[in-house]
Amino acid sequence: MSNYVFLIDANKTPMNPIHPAQARKLMEAGKAAVFRRYPFTLIMNRVVENIITYPLTLKIDPGSKTSGIALVNNRDEVVWGMELEHRGQQIKDALLTRRAVRQGRRGRNTRYRQARFLNCKRSKGWLAPSLMHRVLTIETWVKRLCQFAPIAEIRQELVRFDMQQMENPEISGVQYQQGTLFGFEVREYLLEKWGRKCTYCSKKGVPLQVEHIISRAKGGSDRVSNLCLACEKCNQKKGTSYLKDFLKGKPELENRILKQAKTPLKDAAAVNVTRSKLFETLKAMELPVTTGTGGQTKYNRTRLGLDKAHWLDAACVGVTEMLTVLTNKILQVKATGQGGRQRCQTDRLGYPHKYRPLRPIHGFCTGDIVKTIIPKGVNTGTYVARLCPYSNGRGEIYPTTGKKRIGIKLEYVEKPIHRKDGYSYG
Repeated sequence: MSNYVFLIDANKTPMNPIHPAQARKLMEAGKAAVFRRYPFTLIMNRVVENIITYPLTLKIDPGSKTSGIALVNNRDEVVWGMELEHRGQQIKDALLTRRAVRQGRRGRNTRYRQARFLNCKRSKGWLAPSLMHRVLTIETWVKRLCQFAPIAEIRQELVRFDMQQMENPEISGVQYQQGTLFGFEVREYLLEKWGRKCTYCSKKGVPLQVEHIISRAKGGSDRVSNLCLACEKCNQKKGTSYLKDFLKGKPELENRILKQAKTPLKDAAAVNVTRSKLFETLKAMELPVTTGTGGQTKYNRTRLGLDKAHWLDAACVGVTEMLTVLTNKILQVKATGQGGRQRCQTDRLGYPHKYRPLRPIHGFCTGDIVKTIIPKGVNTGTYVARLCPYSNGRGEIYPTTGKKRIGIKLEYVEKPIHRKDGYSYG
């Protein structure tokens, strides 16, 4: 079943999301029309008086690479889901490339700009652009959803890994380690750190057990740096033996395990840095904001028997007694950015390669989703795809199925379906 459809009246006042079948009937009867393709929203042809809505809870599971978003109604039903793929690593790579190009200019007799060092002051709470991007994209989608749905509350997973607590289990007493969430925080951390596979044989899709690299019998501790994941067969085979004895003849695997055990989790660190900033941003939106932990999220998902997915993790954030999932076809969104402001593109050596205009070409921008009708030729047919226009009156479209790209004339474009907004949709 697909996501529920957002509905607004003629004054653009949010109404209750409706079932896809009900949305189809409204469109066939001429009572509503498509207002926006992503997220799919209908607008009524009249003003609805005395709108009665049930409150929706917007739940967010922020992630380093992908964040999950879900809408849950007052009957604990998940009516809408979305997964948002960030581009933090792309931003970091772009900044490193720009720095390399500028350093290259200073090393040769081309356009030169004096290096700046201590004359730039960072504001309080500053985050690197690759990290701040995660906060801003989630904020954009929260504001967008508030325009189309009667959202009354926001729930965010604030703390994913209590790293200090895992390093020192006695930091706040034994009760924390023996509570309802015992093991969930540590296990979730280890699943992320070791790639959800057995440390010794690399098997995936099998039950994994928490394993001590140096066994307790040999003096090993419960610190997270001494823990890994192993399948039952490897765990039983290793027993209390030393790692070098168990992996005798495999020095490369032994060195990799010891190195990875001491390596901090990069994605977890990025998430922990940005979550408090996201929490402050959401509180500024004047909606009640509550929080939950990552261990609590996994405990709810395991107890309810739900599959592992970012949007289902979002639905399980906070105190959740029960959930009924009414959708399985969710909106897949990938952040692509609005395009660079660099008019002069350079090659790998930093020399000018080509120039590109920054304004629309014949009324279209790269990234617009358009409906194209090709009347003749090998690619005859109707396509709904992303467009890349050229200044000579031609362009390319990128269908989701079939060929990777098709050359067209811009006169074949019938109408834009969805204007470029910095995201691509699946």
